[in-house]
Amino acid sequence: MLPIHVVDAFTDRPFAGNPAGVCLLPAGEWPDEVWMRRVAAELRHSETAFALPLPPGAEADWAIRWFTPTVEAKLCGHATLATAHILRTTSGLRGAVRFRSRLHGTLVAHLADTGGITLDFPAAPGTEVPASPGLSAALGTEPEATRRTRPVGDLLVVLSDEATVRALTPDLAALAALTVREGLRAVTVTAPADGTGGSYDFVSRFFAPANGIPEDPVTGSAHTGLAPYWSDRLGRDRLLGLQTSARTGLVRTEVRGDRVHLTGDAVTVFRGELV
Repeated sequence: MLPIHVVDAFTDRPFAGNPAGVCLLPAGEWPDEVWMRRVAAELRHSETAFALPLPPGAEADWAIRWFTPTVEAKLCGHATLATAHILRTTSGLRGAVRFRSRLHGTLVAHLADTGGITLDFPAAPGTEVPASPGLSAALGTEPEATRRTRPVGDLLVVLSDEATVRALTPDLAALAALTVREGLRAVTVTAPADGTGGSYDFVSRFFAPANGIPEDPVTGSAHTGLAPYWSDRLGRDRLLGLQTSARTGLVRTEVRGDRVHLTGDAVTVFRGELV
């Protein structure tokens, strides 16, 4: 039997933020990919992280992979944060933990004594591109600008105001077709905060229906593209982003050259065993 956990990431309270499954595997080989997808589908969260301990002297402490209910994800911030949280709460880990990813090298999670966890991820700066055909119709609004973020492969869509982002009811089937046609992972929609007293600097929503995620509650990896854009636009390296999904969540961002630090809290909501 394997222990499995469900963690709400980028929040300090249960039933908010983004839920992630976390499965810490025994040392050895990776399980079958079909099995990992089935575990992710059973949990029905946007992503489940599987972490495999590496031998002493390796370039990282754990290897990590992420699965949605339908595909293996290339990068996942909230499930990485959730895994670091479980390592801290189950084994008393302090300081930093290094995760070896398949496509993005070593990802480091720094565990603060006060409870927050900071992920050190590669930045995904965007290149301005023309709006994809059918994008405005799929979203139900006209974008101010569109940018392609690499290497995560999202389309960053900038809207004029926070209220428009909050009110979106996109055509998910049309968005799924658009992302497949354009070779995109997802569409991230963003706007500046409305300035009515909130502590955050920008808002966003994230849609990846072609990958089995109609709308993700809080997307750490999307902030690797959001942070460079808003830091350049607002003239500050440190910002606070609100992902304004139904569950909502906060991501503190800091641009450091070609890296982005993503900081958030996490709460364990479920512990069990896979039989």
